[in-house]
Amino acid sequence: MRQAEEYELVFASSGQPAPATEDVVVVHRTDRSGPGGHPVYTDDTGIVRAEISDRAEVRMIASGGHQEHRSAVQARPVD
Repeated sequence: MRQAEEYELVFASSGQPAPATEDVVVVHRTDRSGPGGHPVYTDDTGIVRAEISDRAEVRMIASGGHQEHRSAVQARPVD
């Protein structure tokens, strides 16, 4: 299965009053692989980095010190 060149990373904000809000960041495939052997995707700034599997499983990758990643992240392929 071929992976998308771009994904939307969706960060759901569950701590907010209903309805929950979403923050969306578009990431692009790089030539790097993450610790799980899957492609690494990054946003245009290089700050948001994620390894995304062929099943759209997301592993956030720190790009600097003191980053805390939310645990609820979904990847949606961009057409």
